[in-house]
Amino acid sequence: MEAVLLGLVLMLSIFLGFELISKVPATLHTPLMSGANAISGITIVGALISAGAQLNEYATILGGLAVMFAAINVVGGYLVTNRMLSMFKKKEDDQQGAKQ
Repeated sequence: MEAVLLGLVLMLSIFLGFELISKVPATLHTPLMSGANAISGITIVGALISAGAQLNEYATILGGLAVMFAAINVVGGYLVTNRMLSMFKKKEDDQQGAKQ
């Protein structure tokens, strides 16, 4: 029964997340991504605790995988956010070319 309840919660969270993200305007995607990166940082802390608890070998392996995937998500998210924000910066070469 517990597995069915957890599966139901997972399906509802996937549906709710998809509906919320699809309704976000394009101008808010960068701040939303930064917030998601902060949540992944919290995931890294929880995964480190899980991996370091040494309850059994299976939990340690899953915790290590969770640390790896959350770290990839954080680094990738910040790289994408940085790239998106750099699109809005004025380039020095363009300004100098316009003056001449």
